[in-house]
Amino acid sequence: MATEVGIQDPVQAKRYFEAKMAFTTGPVELERMMKNNEVNIVDVRAAEDYAEGHIPGAINLPKEQWRTLNGLRKDKTNVLYCYSIVCHLAATAAVEFVGKGYPVMELDGGWRWWKDDGFAVEK
Repeated sequence: MATEVGIQDPVQAKRYFEAKMAFTTGPVELERMMKNNEVNIVDVRAAEDYAEGHIPGAINLPKEQWRTLNGLRKDKTNVLYCYSIVCHLAATAAVEFVGKGYPVMELDGGWRWWKDDGFAVEK
C-alpha cells in the first residue's frame, strides 16, 4: 500500500509548527536554557528511575505526587520529561499542571534522547 503525499496547506502548517515550538523543546535548546537559568526541569518518571540518573538540576515529581505540585514554579517555564518519545507521561502531566496555572513545555525525546545523545547526567 503506497502512501499518498499531497500538498499541505501552508497556513495550517505554520500554525502547527508555531504551536509545536511554543510547547516543546529539544535537548540542545534545553541545555542552552539551563545555562541561562531560564527553566525549571521536572522529571515525571518513577522515583527509582530518577535515582538511577536524571537531567542535572531536575526535580522529581512522579505521578503519585502530582497533586502536591511540589517543585513546580509559576515564574519559570517547567520543562517536563518522561522516558522516551513514545511515552505520554510528560504530556499527561502537562495537561494537569497547565490546568493549575503552571507554564509548561515538553522535552522532545524525553530521558532516552537526552542520555543517548551524551548530555550531562546527574545521579
